[in-house]
Amino acid sequence: MLVKTVLKSTLRRMSTISTTTTTTSSIFQPNIRSLIKDLDQISPRFEIAEDHINILTDPKEFYQTLKDKISAAKKRVFISSLYIGKNQDELVDCISDALKKEPKLKVYILTDALRGTREAPSKSSASLLAQLMQQHGSQVDIRMYHTPHLNGFNKAIVPKRFNEGFGLQHMKIYGFDDELILSGANLSSDYFTDRQDRYFHFSSKSISDYYFNIQNVISSLSYKIDHSADESKFSMYWPVSNPAPEPQTDYYAYLDKSNELLTNLFKVSPEQSPIKDGCTYVYPVSQFTPLMKEDQSTEKKGVFKLLDYITDPSMKWVFTAGYFNMLPEIKQRLLSSPSTGKVITASPFANGFYLSSGISGCLPDAYLHLSRKFLGDVHFSGKQDDIILNEWKKGVVNTEGGWSYHAKGLWVNAPNEDAPSVTIIGSSNYTRRAYNFDLESNAIVVTSNPLLKSKLKAEVDNLLKNTTEVSLKDFEAEDRRVSMFVRIATKILGGRL
Repeated sequence: MLVKTVLKSTLRRMSTISTTTTTTSSIFQPNIRSLIKDLDQISPRFEIAEDHINILTDPKEFYQTLKDKISAAKKRVFISSLYIGKNQDELVDCISDALKKEPKLKVYILTDALRGTREAPSKSSASLLAQLMQQHGSQVDIRMYHTPHLNGFNKAIVPKRFNEGFGLQHMKIYGFDDELILSGANLSSDYFTDRQDRYFHFSSKSISDYYFNIQNVISSLSYKIDHSADESKFSMYWPVSNPAPEPQTDYYAYLDKSNELLTNLFKVSPEQSPIKDGCTYVYPVSQFTPLMKEDQSTEKKGVFKLLDYITDPSMKWVFTAGYFNMLPEIKQRLLSSPSTGKVITASPFANGFYLSSGISGCLPDAYLHLSRKFLGDVHFSGKQDDIILNEWKKGVVNTEGGWSYHAKGLWVNAPNEDAPSVTIIGSSNYTRRAYNFDLESNAIVVTSNPLLKSKLKAEVDNLLKNTTEVSLKDFEAEDRRVSMFVRIATKILGGRL
């Protein structure tokens, strides 16, 4: 093992010495060109100027940008999120003020029905949003997606805190006229103050239109929310204008129609424009497995395409997920690659469930156990010199000044470059749950623009500055020992985490 390690290290140094770094190059390297051609087969390609992508780094900046863009919108605001916090009166007031100011403005909101009605008949996300319907009527369309896979007996007996395991609307799409923010962040106080995430702001009519179309299709397969005078302050019903029957009453017909609509959404033009050096390309990729009988989803395909191109020992990558439960096929590709990489995950003290009551309080230990297993796989594969695990921590979450970590994504450097040429931004946690139960929407960004590469590197550096490298030896510490109950539960429920 020692000889193997020394040889690999020597070869890497020789590669570094013999090849000039090309971080400032505006030319697409051959393997990146090949990646672009493969991505052209699964997703439409959108060209965008470097200065039309702005990478936000701070939750407060995200919230202020969100409010500013809503306030300035003239034609449309469209929002897809897992939920809007039930106490986000300021955000709802901002939307309401924008509607009053612009009579032609339309607002479209899509969230998840299980999460959005969980507290009913007490104040909930649904009752908060229903106020917009009461005040603005036809200017507003509020939809809530309900997974078709929770129905009948299961729906009757599964408690509200656990029924979300059957599937959620998990996309995070925030659009304003011809602009768009893609993120992993939901819309509640912690995501606006002390929860680290990622946020890409695109200024592009074509990209904005594409994601607006995605939201419209899922909304047409969802329930509508209206105001009600009853205790819950909202009603949820299935509009006759929806193209599919209600999933709770005709499950198979619903899936037939959803499969048809989404298959059309994923169609790709057989001809793409020639690849131009110095450009930046955006590929929308989504995972809608729960709604497709013949799964044509593109996100997992896109991730696999990208990972299959990490074949050069001089390539570097960074992978992160706040809830670390990497899909086995993704892990295997990273472990078998000759490249080097870093994995960023949340410290138990930066997990949003830290100090939570009940079964939720066990989740930080579950993810800690999964991190330990990942490091074990790294060592078993002989990759301990090539793959580093970093834990993100900024204070202690749920205590004064403490932050939680929710960022997710992948960055890849072209051979012998020290800044990324490719990244994935969006809602997915790259887990079995993301690829089997939830609705996810993301984008793969590929660039040979030196300025955008430097922005991507700065984004990674911003995340890494609050991390500490951890090793298998660190997991021997008393405070990192995980109970047998958590280990068994994680093994049983791992596909839902």
